[in-house]
Amino acid sequence: MENKKKSKKKMKKILFISTRDPYSGRYSGDVIGSKKIINILKKKNVLDVVCLGEKNFSQKNIFKFKQPFFLSKIFYVFKSLILFQPLQFGLFFSKKMKKFISSRADNYDLIFFYHIRSAQYLPKSFKGKKIIEMGDLYSSNYLQSFDNLNLFNPLKYVYLLESLLVKKVERNIFTKFDKIILFSKDEIKKVDKLFIKKIIHINVSIEKIKKKYIFSNKNKKILFIGNLKYLPNNLAIKNFIKNILPKLEKKIPDVSLEVIGDMNKINKVFLSMHKNVKFLGLQKNIDKYIKGSFCGLANLTIATGIQGKVLSYMSYGLPVICSRKVASNFNKNVLNYRNDAELINKIISLKNNRKLSTHISKKSLRFINNFTWKKISTRYLSIIKN
Repeated sequence: MENKKKSKKKMKKILFISTRDPYSGRYSGDVIGSKKIINILKKKNVLDVVCLGEKNFSQKNIFKFKQPFFLSKIFYVFKSLILFQPLQFGLFFSKKMKKFISSRADNYDLIFFYHIRSAQYLPKSFKGKKIIEMGDLYSSNYLQSFDNLNLFNPLKYVYLLESLLVKKVERNIFTKFDKIILFSKDEIKKVDKLFIKKIIHINVSIEKIKKKYIFSNKNKKILFIGNLKYLPNNLAIKNFIKNILPKLEKKIPDVSLEVIGDMNKINKVFLSMHKNVKFLGLQKNIDKYIKGSFCGLANLTIATGIQGKVLSYMSYGLPVICSRKVASNFNKNVLNYRNDAELINKIISLKNNRKLSTHISKKSLRFINNFTWKKISTRYLSIIKN
């Protein structure tokens, strides 16, 4: 009994803050990622979770606060602008949640913030340890979005503004937080040397390695995984359907593109006009879609950090073809291309060349071993412990 009491005393009290609901059941990267971290942290610590959700909810160690209504969001977005804060701070702000966190913060040894948006909930008076998983430097991502949109698109200037505002917040985080988690070594190189000791590199994780891919001349599908409400994915798919797929069809007549991910109705109608494109929506299990696929596509022109879609393809041993911007984090374990003509030629090679496809597949499976949750979960525990 005494030993049990002693071990409980040693357990840290942690508050986990997220602007997404980890318990929503949505099959998206941030929801899955936050749930994994929660599950590992609560094993050896006393953990409370505070998040935004579809409705107010309180049970044991979970406290959900209802997302503000549309008009409230508009008000908070304008307020963010007046305070020179990112627009997304306004979109993911709850006055009740902020008040709740401030009233309880002193009960915790450590607060773990999930995503840059959650940083706005840091209580000014909190004196414990502060860790944030930023994942990527979003200011860089938004600046790339600004560069890729044409002059007459009003979103271009929204992304420029958001990039500047997020850059300011990133600097503030580097100053105030004890540890900052980033996924990409390329992103870490961009951090000011003054703060480099605060940065922790952790790989993005996958559930498990499935090795489902088998080369066959009958494989006719190109697979793309990604949320099409997210601008980089949207631009990548539109470009592929408009400029690449028609040329590919001349070389591989029965080739098709399957897209897994969320998207709005307008884009779905527009993009579905192409007969060889199939939109499958959100899928919890993609095993059956690997069958018949000969490559995974990551043709993004806007990219920061490690792309989760590439890790998903690799976990099945599916050969991957990426833009150079995406490929930089994956060494020579993927195929990359410089222009549209090279992309088309390399897709055709993966379709027809058994030796090349099998070689890339084997390299992918070796590389992905570093990204299993079993290995990465111990990193989170060691950060909290130390």
